Amino acid sequence: MSANQVTLSRRVPRLALVAFSVAVVLGGANFVAVRLSNQELAPFWGAGLRFGLAAMLFVVIALVLRLPWPRGPLLALTAVYGALAFAIPYALMYWALTQATAGTATVVMAGVPLVTLLLAVIQGLERFSMRAVAGSVLAVGGVAWMVLGSQGIGAPVGSVLAMLGATLVIGQSIILGKRLSANHPAMTNAVAMAFAAPLLIALSAVAGEAWVLPGQLDVVVALVYLVTLGSVGLFVLVLLVVRTWTSSASSYMFVLFPVVTLGLAAWLIDEPVTLPAVLGSMLVMGGVWFGALSGTKPAATNN
Repeated sequence: MSANQVTLSRRVPRLALVAFSVAVVLGGANFVAVRLSNQELAPFWGAGLRFGLAAMLFVVIALVLRLPWPRGPLLALTAVYGALAFAIPYALMYWALTQATAGTATVVMAGVPLVTLLLAVIQGLERFSMRAVAGSVLAVGGVAWMVLGSQGIGAPVGSVLAMLGATLVIGQSIILGKRLSANHPAMTNAVAMAFAAPLLIALSAVAGEAWVLPGQLDVVVALVYLVTLGSVGLFVLVLLVVRTWTSSASSYMFVLFPVVTLGLAAWLIDEPVTLPAVLGSMLVMGGVWFGALSGTKPAATNN
C-alpha cells in the first residue's frame, strides 16, 4: 500500500461515519433482540430462520432494483463470505453460549479489531499500525472491565476456543467483505445469507431442535427486528462502511456493540447499570477513537 493510499484510508467520508454509527446502534440492539428471541426459538433454528427470511427480503430488493446476479468466481466468493460472515461464526458462538456466559463471549468478540488488523497485515492488505494495536488493546480492556468487573470468566476451554474461532472467522469475513464491497450490498447479502441459512438450519436438524414459529408478541417483535433492521439494515451498512474504510478500522463496531447493548438492556429489560460497566464503556470509546477515528478527516463524497 502506497503512502497516498494510506492517507486516503484515513480520510473517511461522512457517509461512512454515519453508516458506522447507525450500524453500531443496530448491532448493539441485536443482542437484546436475540435474548428475547431465544425465549421461544431454539438458537440454531432461530438464527437460520432469521437469515432465511432476511435472504428473501434481500432477493426481493435485488429483483426490484434489477441487480445482476453474481456468476462464476464472484458467486463462489460470495458464498464463502456467507459461510464466514453468518454460518460459521453464528454456529460457533451459539454453541459456546450453551456453556459460557454472554459476558465472556463479549470479551472475546472485542478482539475482532486486533484479529482483523493482524489478518490484514499477514495478507499484505494493510500496514502494521501501533495506533490500531493500542486502540484494540484499550478497547478489549474496556470491555473486559465492563462485563467481568463483577464476575469471573470461568468458561470451559472448549467454549473459549469456539469463541476465539468465531472471532477469527469474523475478522476474515470483514476482509473478504471489502473485496466484495464494490458489488451492490443487497445482492451480496442476498446470496450470502441464502447460502448461510440452510447451513444453520441443517445444524439445527442435527442438534434435534424443535422447528416452531414464535407465538409470544415480544418474540415476534424481536424476530421482525432481527430480520429487518438487525439483518437487512445492519449488514448493508457494514458493507458500506467496509467499502470506504480499512478492514481493521471497520471492525471497531464490534467493541462498541456491548456499549449500546448495556444501555438498551437497562432501558428495555431493566438490567442494572454498574460502575464497572460505565468505566469500561469509557475505555471502549477511548480505544475506538484512538485506534480508528483519531486523525481521520471526513471527506466529501459524491454518493
